[in-house]
Amino acid sequence: MELYLKRSESAIEESRKKYGRYCNTVAFNILHSAEESEECVSDTWLRAWNSIPPNKPQKLSVFLGSITRNLAIDRYRKSNSGKRGNGETAVCLDELAECISDENMSSFTDTVSLKDALNRFLKELSGSARDIFMLRYWYMLPVKEVAKRCGVKEGTVRMSLSRTRQALKEFLEEEGFDT
Repeated sequence: MELYLKRSESAIEESRKKYGRYCNTVAFNILHSAEESEECVSDTWLRAWNSIPPNKPQKLSVFLGSITRNLAIDRYRKSNSGKRGNGETAVCLDELAECISDENMSSFTDTVSLKDALNRFLKELSGSARDIFMLRYWYMLPVKEVAKRCGVKEGTVRMSLSRTRQALKEFLEEEGFDT
């Protein structure tokens, strides 16, 4: 973080060394293409360079992961506009569309109030429900993989996700968001 704040050119190389694999995994889980994932990660370093300062994120790994994820989702949407794919990304986005309107989804990454509401919602969830939700919708893992990582059955994951999406929808409606 200090390297970015000092505008040191080594900030990008150090970020690449420390967070490159993490950011590449985030992008690959969305895009399922090594080449496109590498491009997103490269764009991540530029985006971070241009936004620090004035931004001073509390946790650089989360900040870089968020940039990568947003870039990958944007790239996914552009490459899949007008068609429906069978990948996990399309399924995850369709599932979340049950809770968040298209208006809110299109500006999801830019709307501070929606981010804050989602963070408050996630803090209220039990640890297992939060883990399942994050593995599915942040890392966009298949239900089978989420079940394996959490040590539960796939049906348990599906039920947890369904209940959590319903609770999220109700929470967002109470917060004044369109669903």
